[in-house]
Amino acid sequence: MAAAQAMLWVFIIVALAFVGGCSPTEKDAYYRSGIIYCSESNPVNFNPQLDTSGTTSDATSHQIYDRLLDFEPETGHIVPSLASSWLVSDDGLTYAFQLRQGVKFHHTDYFTPTRDFNADDVIFSINRWRLPSHPYHNVSGGRYPYFESIGLADNIANVERINGYRVKVKLYERDSSFLANLATDFSIVLSEEYAQRLMEAGVPEQIDHFPIGTGPFQFESYRKDHFIRYHRNDLYWGEGNSAERLIYDITAKSSIRMAKLITGECDAIAFPAQTELDIIRNREGLALAEKPGLNVGFWAFNTQRPPFDNPDVRRALAYAVDKNTLLEAVYFDSATRAKTLLPLASWAFQSDAEDTPYNPVLARKLLDEAGIEPGFTMTIWAMPVERAYNPNAAKMAELIQRYLADVGIRANIVTYDWTTFRRHLREGLHDSVLIGWSADNGDPDNFYRPLLSCGAIPSGTNRAMWCNKQYDDLLNRALQTEDMEQRKAIYQRVNRLLHEQLPVVPIAHAYRYQAYRKELQGMVINPYGGVRFGGVTKEL
Repeated sequence: MAAAQAMLWVFIIVALAFVGGCSPTEKDAYYRSGIIYCSESNPVNFNPQLDTSGTTSDATSHQIYDRLLDFEPETGHIVPSLASSWLVSDDGLTYAFQLRQGVKFHHTDYFTPTRDFNADDVIFSINRWRLPSHPYHNVSGGRYPYFESIGLADNIANVERINGYRVKVKLYERDSSFLANLATDFSIVLSEEYAQRLMEAGVPEQIDHFPIGTGPFQFESYRKDHFIRYHRNDLYWGEGNSAERLIYDITAKSSIRMAKLITGECDAIAFPAQTELDIIRNREGLALAEKPGLNVGFWAFNTQRPPFDNPDVRRALAYAVDKNTLLEAVYFDSATRAKTLLPLASWAFQSDAEDTPYNPVLARKLLDEAGIEPGFTMTIWAMPVERAYNPNAAKMAELIQRYLADVGIRANIVTYDWTTFRRHLREGLHDSVLIGWSADNGDPDNFYRPLLSCGAIPSGTNRAMWCNKQYDDLLNRALQTEDMEQRKAIYQRVNRLLHEQLPVVPIAHAYRYQAYRKELQGMVINPYGGVRFGGVTKEL
C-alpha cells in the first residue's frame, strides 16, 4: 500500500506539472463561477433510455431530465417528482399518476417550447420504449437495454391519458418493483412537442443528441474527449439553487483527474482511485463522501460458448481463484467479499449464502473430469474504465490469469475502448469478462433480472448470456407479492440456484466515493444511479 501511494505521488507530481503549465483559457474564465466535474469518459448519447452505461447516466439523467418519481438521496425512499402523487389499485394492476403543473421544458438555441409539461410527454416517453410500432421506437437504433432487461414493456397493458395532468398505467401482472423502476435513471420524461418538430423536420435522431428536458441544467455543447457544457435552467420547477454553469471536463486518466482536483481546475472528480482515497481524506481543502455501495463486481462466463456452458467448468474456474487476494490487491479496504449478487445494504441480503472457496486442487480435478486438458486457452475481458464495483479490471485480470495458470489454464487478457468493448460483449465474442452492476433502485429485482434473466440477453446487460427458465420463474413469483419475507424466501432459492450454476462469480461489493473540493455545497452521493449537480452550489 505504501509503495502504491508513493508511486501515485510520482504520477500526481508529473500531472500537476502538466496541469500547472497550462495557460488560462476562455473555458477557465467562463466557468470560474460554475462547477467543473472531471468525468472519466464520453457519454454514448444524451438519452439514458438508450444506454445502461454509468457515463451516459452521469451526464444526463439528473442534470438534463426528470422522472415521474425519484429517490430521496439520503434514505432511498420513493418520492414525487414530475408526478406529484399516485394511487395504486387494490389488485396492484393499475397506477394513476397526478402530474405536476407549471413545469417548463428547456428553452435553448435549437428549441423553444410552446407549452408546459403534461400527460402527452409521459405517454410519449413510455410508449417510445414500450411499443415497437411507435414512430420513435426505432430512432437511434431501437434498443432500450434497461427496459428490455427487466421485461417491463411486456407487462404494460396500456398507458392512458385521463386528462392533461393525469395518466393511468395498467399492468397485466402485479409488479412490486414497478414504482422503483419508474424512479430509475432510465425512466426520463422527454418532450413530445420537441419530438414532433424533429420528426416533421426529418431529423428525429437529434432528440438523443441535442436533448430537451425539464431538469436543473440545460445542454449547451459537447466536444468528444474534451467537454460537455451546461447552463442553469432558470425556470426549473424544483427546490434548491444550482450553480450558474456546469462543465464536464472529460479526463480519462485517474491521476490527471486527481491533479486537477488538487489544483482546483476541477471541483469534483469521477471514480477516485483506491490509492488516492487517503490523500483526499488528509489534504486540506478536499472532501471525500463515502457510502456502502449497492453494487456488485463479478466475473461472468459466456455460457453460450463451450466449455463455459458446463457448470462444472465454471465451478472449477471459480475454485481456482482466491477472491480475498483480489479484494486486497484491487479494492484495498474499500469493499466486502461478495457471496451473492446482493450487497449488505439490500433488504434481501442473505448472510448465510454459500460461497465459492479457493481450492485449486479441486479445480484441477473438475477440469480433468470435464475433459479440459492442461494448456487450454481462454480469454478474460477487462473493462477499460474505472467503476466503483471494479476500480481496476486490468489488474484483477492479471491476478486471475496467474491463478488459472496454476491449474493449467492459459488466459489471454482482452480490452478495447469502452464503446467497442460493450458492443463486442453484446455480440458474445468473450469467453469471460470482469464487469459489474450498480443498482438503479433498491429492489432486489434490479440486480437479479437485468444481470441474468433470459430477457436481458438481447439487451446486453446479461453478460453471461445465461438463460434458465427456473430462474426466470422464481423472479416472476417474487414480483407477485408485496410481502418482503415471502420475497426474501424466494430470493434465497434464487441464490442457491445461482450457486449451483455459477454463470457469474460474485467478487466484491464496493463502497461508493465522491471526491470534491470543500467549496462545493450540497454535494451528496446519489444512492442509486448517476451523479447529481442540481442543488449544488460553489462558494467563491
